[in-house]
Amino acid sequence: MSILINKDTKVIVQGLGNTGQFHTDKAIAYGTQMVGAVHPSKAGTTHVFEGETDHSGVQGRPDSYRVEVPLFSSVRQAVEETGADASVVYVPPPFAADAIMEAAESGIKVIVAVTEGVPIADMVRAKRYLADKDTRLVGPNCPGVITPGEIKIGIMPGYIHQPGKIGVISRSGTLTYEAVYQLTRLGLGQTTAVGIGGDPVNGTNFLDMLKQFNADPDTEGVVMIGEIGGTAEEEAAEWIKDNMTKPVAGFIAGTTAPAGKRMGHAGAIISGGKGTAAAKIAALHAAGIEVAETPTDMGTAMVRAMG
Repeated sequence: MSILINKDTKVIVQGLGNTGQFHTDKAIAYGTQMVGAVHPSKAGTTHVFEGETDHSGVQGRPDSYRVEVPLFSSVRQAVEETGADASVVYVPPPFAADAIMEAAESGIKVIVAVTEGVPIADMVRAKRYLADKDTRLVGPNCPGVITPGEIKIGIMPGYIHQPGKIGVISRSGTLTYEAVYQLTRLGLGQTTAVGIGGDPVNGTNFLDMLKQFNADPDTEGVVMIGEIGGTAEEEAAEWIKDNMTKPVAGFIAGTTAPAGKRMGHAGAIISGGKGTAAAKIAALHAAGIEVAETPTDMGTAMVRAMG
């Protein structure tokens, strides 16, 4: 089983520039059902994707593919004509929040916003808009979501993933890949890997995904990767201590960050002495979470957590 997306999910792409085209092609090669794209000035035409199949994805397909993706004038038209229930956003930052809200207004259930650099004020507006919608936003500034062997929405490399029994939640794209690779090499694999992004205002947090992995019968453990800044990891640790029925391994990035420096992710900001790596690691330990000391130890920390 999986969370958020599976082999039946139908995806549209918002933002079919060079980046959108490149990653849409990779997703199709993996086996994702990309059923349409939104491009008002080219509505009524198709964009052809063709190449060699990524056999690390959906199995049993021919060695090559050729898919004609129809272009629509709006998300609503795309949904009405294709039955799409997920969207991936590659729209440039100034327009990304509007793209997210258009997808939600059109009935899309899962929105994966890869775009980096979305203004915080725009995301505050978008998050407020989504509050009463039946829509799950992942991101922005995230690598995406993958259920190995079924579907990938985003920019992650498919071949490092393997169907398995561990859920992955991470604020860092690069560390998501590192954890996934270690889990694959250890033979544990992943049920679903979710990059929630490192921005201070995002659509999905640790708690949201922990609850879903806890309810997923095929997920036997969870790797949670946090970083300095904010209090999301501490809040997640508190929830894990009181509610989680499955082992959790954690890693906090930023232990060597110099005091007073703003780090790469917009959310990696320490203020008033809160949000430090030490405070987060202490919270994980207090919740009974097996903590990896270095990024190279995330997979073995999961093994230790599972006993």
